[in-house]
Amino acid sequence: MNRFVTGLAALSVCAAGAAYAQDHSAQLKARQGQFRILAINLGTLGGMAQGKIDYDAEAAQMAADSVVAVSMIHQGPLWPEGSSEMDIDGTRAKVEIWDDFDDFSSKWSALGEAALNMQAAAGTGQEALGPALGQLGGACKACHDTYRAPES
Repeated sequence: MNRFVTGLAALSVCAAGAAYAQDHSAQLKARQGQFRILAINLGTLGGMAQGKIDYDAEAAQMAADSVVAVSMIHQGPLWPEGSSEMDIDGTRAKVEIWDDFDDFSSKWSALGEAALNMQAAAGTGQEALGPALGQLGGACKACHDTYRAPES
């Protein structure tokens, strides 16, 4: 009887651990949230750069500051193994992220560098937005080309 109870307890612990390990909904929501924040602020900066939105130095600076803030978030906790498009619905994160997390992290760092350049340029005039936005777009594309699955 003791072996049965011990075995049942061990099985319960393993099952609970496996269930916990597979629930990455909080991490998925957090990383999707950070990308929404980036999209909103890059949309503001892009609209100003293209003349679709009137240039406003203060609004441009706030948008750039927000991009920098998001780029400073440590990404490790948001990307647990088992949270790729192959593992869960609702994500376009390719499994290659975990095959080369150092490269993925370096691409995130490149986004941070581009964000800092945008932060320095944003309040100085509409003409400064284009080049800084190009660098940001390049950083986004470098990561998306390798680590984001196409929309289905």
